Amino acid sequence: MALRVGVIGAGQLARMMIAPAVELGLDIRVLAEDEGMSAQLAATAVGDYRDIETVRRFAAEVDVVTFDHEHVPQEVLRALVADGIAVHPGPDALRFAQDKLEMRARLADLGVPQPDWARVENPETLQTFLDAHGGRGVVKTPRGGYDGKGVRVVDNAQDAAEWFDRLESGEALLVEELVPFVRELAQQVARRPSGDSVVYPVVETVQRGGVCAEVLSPAPGASEKLIEVAARIGREIAEGLGVTGILAVELFETDDERILVNELAMRPHNSGHWSQDGAITGQFEQHLRAVADLPLGDTSLRAPWAVMVNILGGPQNATMGERLDTVMQKHPSAKVHTYGKDPRPGRKVGHINVTGDDLDDAVYEARSAAACFD
Repeated sequence: MALRVGVIGAGQLARMMIAPAVELGLDIRVLAEDEGMSAQLAATAVGDYRDIETVRRFAAEVDVVTFDHEHVPQEVLRALVADGIAVHPGPDALRFAQDKLEMRARLADLGVPQPDWARVENPETLQTFLDAHGGRGVVKTPRGGYDGKGVRVVDNAQDAAEWFDRLESGEALLVEELVPFVRELAQQVARRPSGDSVVYPVVETVQRGGVCAEVLSPAPGASEKLIEVAARIGREIAEGLGVTGILAVELFETDDERILVNELAMRPHNSGHWSQDGAITGQFEQHLRAVADLPLGDTSLRAPWAVMVNILGGPQNATMGERLDTVMQKHPSAKVHTYGKDPRPGRKVGHINVTGDDLDDAVYEARSAAACFD
């Protein structure tokens, strides 16, 4: 019988696991939050991922559970582990992706380079931190933020006053120094439960409005030292936190060539979408191999350069399907990946991958193809 992999969450990440699961001979099943979501092709159940009994019923029909997102509550995750279900990544690792304060404290224990930070429970402690760091900082809600949500650059403690007002007893915000970075990078690592791991090339990510817009692989101009340090940081975090599956480590490169950890994702990640067409083993296949404890695949590039450009928003006066013919005619070398989502301003509805021998040519081709969906 085929190994049954259960994915909690039916977004585009689960959708992009379907094809490699079929190719690997895995039986992929998805717990969707609602009908008609991106991964509906593999949705075998619909229900609330926050409800223990709903998730238990789903997990009872699979051999291993993994995730499209990191929002499943700890009590649900630990109930599955107590039932003897293989959960990858497990709750002890996922809690560091779910809570940024816990992440910062654990990374400090591991000695991983990161920005100065502090736990702040009121405006006074925030102002003290700002005064010690040039009068500016980045305030984050510890849980739930993504794609720029729950993140705010502040010049004064009052800029975060309403966030403090919403805190319950014992809760706090995270404040970090405003890092003088020259660019953002991402390092992906895949790790099996048995401990074997592989790293992907470190990539450059381009953010617009707090959302990843483009990824360049490998990171242009990366020195051998930078490549070595980024890979070492990725492996240290994966092993130190006990991550199984794909780990994406978002990084800052500073003007004095330091590498600092920004955030973590314990699942396939936007910064790795290029690998679907640009690496021998794409991140979605790799994640499935890892959580199923199968031998990991080669992460080498298929071409000197791979570029990913997100399709953000999509056409407002047409469907995505109506634009596909144009894209395919004008850009036959571009690989189009759509998410089955209705267009909406700012929404990630797909991405374009282009590989080639020349970086500028690949960037131009990918941007032009993505622009056809405007």
